Amino acid sequence: MRRRRFAHPAAVLVLGAAVAAGLALPTPARADDDAGTVVVASKNFEESRLLAEMFAQLLEARSGLTVERRLNLAGTQVCFEALRTGAVDLYPEYTGTGLVSLLGEAPVLGETASGGATATLNRVRAEFLARWDLHWLAPLGFENAYEIAVRRAVAEQRGLRTLSDLAAVSADLKAAFGYEFAERDDGLPGLERTYGLRFASVQRMQQTIKYQAAGDGRVDALDVYTTDGRLLTYDLVVLDDDRGFFPPYQAAPLVRGEALAEHPEIGAVLSLLADSLDEDAMRALNLRLQEGGEEPAAVAHDALAGLGLLGEDGAAGAPVPRRGDGSFLTYLVARRGALGRRTAEHLGLTAAALLLGILTAVPVGLLLERRRRFAEPAIRLVGLTQTVPSLALLAFMIPLLGVGARPAIVALWVYSLFPILRNTYTGVRDADPEAVAAALALGMTRGQVLVEIRLPLAAAVIMAGIRTAAVITVGTATLAAFIGAGGLGEPIVTGLQLADVRMILSGAVPAALLALAVDGLLAWVERRLRPAGLEA
Repeated sequence: MRRRRFAHPAAVLVLGAAVAAGLALPTPARADDDAGTVVVASKNFEESRLLAEMFAQLLEARSGLTVERRLNLAGTQVCFEALRTGAVDLYPEYTGTGLVSLLGEAPVLGETASGGATATLNRVRAEFLARWDLHWLAPLGFENAYEIAVRRAVAEQRGLRTLSDLAAVSADLKAAFGYEFAERDDGLPGLERTYGLRFASVQRMQQTIKYQAAGDGRVDALDVYTTDGRLLTYDLVVLDDDRGFFPPYQAAPLVRGEALAEHPEIGAVLSLLADSLDEDAMRALNLRLQEGGEEPAAVAHDALAGLGLLGEDGAAGAPVPRRGDGSFLTYLVARRGALGRRTAEHLGLTAAALLLGILTAVPVGLLLERRRRFAEPAIRLVGLTQTVPSLALLAFMIPLLGVGARPAIVALWVYSLFPILRNTYTGVRDADPEAVAAALALGMTRGQVLVEIRLPLAAAVIMAGIRTAAVITVGTATLAAFIGAGGLGEPIVTGLQLADVRMILSGAVPAALLALAVDGLLAWVERRLRPAGLEA
């Protein structure tokens, strides 16, 4: 009589993983899902966050729409891909960035500066509409152009007034540039081609750290923005772009055509900001963020109230502690609400990714134990995912899954697979051979041996892999803030931009404590799963 085959538990678990994947991955809130919701995004620097917050508050006050914020996205390309693929509805952009970085075209020159600005705006408007149905609304009234500045002592000693002057002596100077500027065609590579700049050393730094390095004399030249408030506080000389390399950079809302068609009030409301801000006003607002330690929401509220756009009931918000006020504990207490919300977001991302990792890797590990000749190649192939930089994987997910929780969970799930898969296979394979042999001798089927002998004996090893994956996932989840997924990475990303140690620690310390707590919880689960008497 043929022995009846035992249904392998991997089949059931794989089916469960597929169902859980569909249930666990949250769908990001989109205007298509909720007729009254619009998603506003920003890049990860102060002015972009401020303008996005102004857009969001004005829409909330004047349109009746529900606004979801996706702030701190990791740079131009990430924001643009999120907009192009419909993951967000609008964000603040600059015409020169659209022309050079997104369209890949040379600057449009005009007979006058205003002529060049108009020609650039017209060009990006036409091309973005034709290619992607993206609309440049009316500019806000100011340009935030790139410029190169040097320390005043260096400018006076070397007689520097223009970028051509700088090129003649650049081989003796040290420079610091932003990460994006160092790669953009309208940044350092283009300057090197146009002016022949060749510095003795070039370092890549966050914006705030560049200013501090220049103030300490550690670097001589840096890229700056025309509306940067720190130009008012640091002793720097901005050099003249004598060859007209930098294009005009008018700030304007960039909006999806579908969002405008569904919510025409977006265009009407944001048009209230047309020509409402100049460079002096933006420097003052940016300075409140950069050096004053104020929150973007409070500064945006004050700016809109000052323009009379919030109505008579637009009262000032509650005072927010500055970055320099009080101790670290005081800082945490003042932001306990936001900290609790971010911790919950972080835990949700981690739990969903880890659950999917367990439901995927454990069944595959059990299957590989039955097909051992394929095991090592398969596990090594999965191990290659550990070599992909986390931020690169997150950015790769945006065209496929948009921004927010969904791509973050998928990326974290990918990183969780290897340690769970490796430990599952090893633990089941190496389960006590004598016990396995005895069970087979007693007539147990291979399926029964797996469930009754191998899995209980391998539980500790499998749980060790899950604990490792959990700690990795909690730490990697801090990068999810770069794609608008929230979590404890938000204060870390913002703090890095502002060189604010307390803000960084307000995300890093809870993340570390959360990792310890999760590991402790899983250690308790491991002890509960360990068969009685195994230690003996």
